Amino acid sequence: MSILLNSIKSVIFALYGLYVWLIFVVCSLIVVFLLMIVPGLNARRSLTRRGAMFALTLCGIRPKARGMENLPDEACVLVANHASYFDGIVMTALLPPQFQYVVKHEMTAVPIAGYLLKRIGTQFVRRGHASSRSGDARRIMKSARNKQSTVFFPEGTFSAEPGLKRFRNGAFATAASSGMPTVPAVIHGTRHILPAKKWLARPGSIDVVIKPPHRVGIDAKDAEQLKFLCRQSILADLNEPDTLAG
Repeated sequence: MSILLNSIKSVIFALYGLYVWLIFVVCSLIVVFLLMIVPGLNARRSLTRRGAMFALTLCGIRPKARGMENLPDEACVLVANHASYFDGIVMTALLPPQFQYVVKHEMTAVPIAGYLLKRIGTQFVRRGHASSRSGDARRIMKSARNKQSTVFFPEGTFSAEPGLKRFRNGAFATAASSGMPTVPAVIHGTRHILPAKKWLARPGSIDVVIKPPHRVGIDAKDAEQLKFLCRQSILADLNEPDTLAG
């Protein structure tokens, strides 16, 4: 009997995962078509935000956010843990449209998603050549100085195993050089819904905690301090181990 129940459960989960794929493909196609004709960056970001929330809601996943009052009125850098491809969709659905995202350059080659990301002003970064990374960093810092709020996933990648990985320096150097406040954010639930190396989503809930911002000075030591403060703030609410500990 238990084998039969497990088989039925597996079929239901598989059907749900396929349903999620269908919803996101259809919603993405509609949003991309509208992005082709909607003028203005803020309008396109608002449209994408609504599309992301609509798709998640159709999938029975309506993300909840706590601490939105901690987002400063001025431009800021937001850093969040990274556990799933769902993270970017969730943050797009929840954050105001003035936020841009920093995403690995490989995403430009992904059909539909690459075009969508370009149309909402995403900043793409290369992970190979040092000169390319330096140019990407200068471009992102320039946009920050022009008061563009920016979302980073400073781990740079994710895995199926729980744990907060080592942070890259880009987000904190950007914040320190521009004098912008840095807001830590904690994403719960996305690793369960769509973990690494899995292609079919599972039902689940998503909660996002926006923590109070940090502000430091404008040199390299300040960027290191900022990275430490944000890491500790995220770990305090993450309920996952620190992979750098021990």
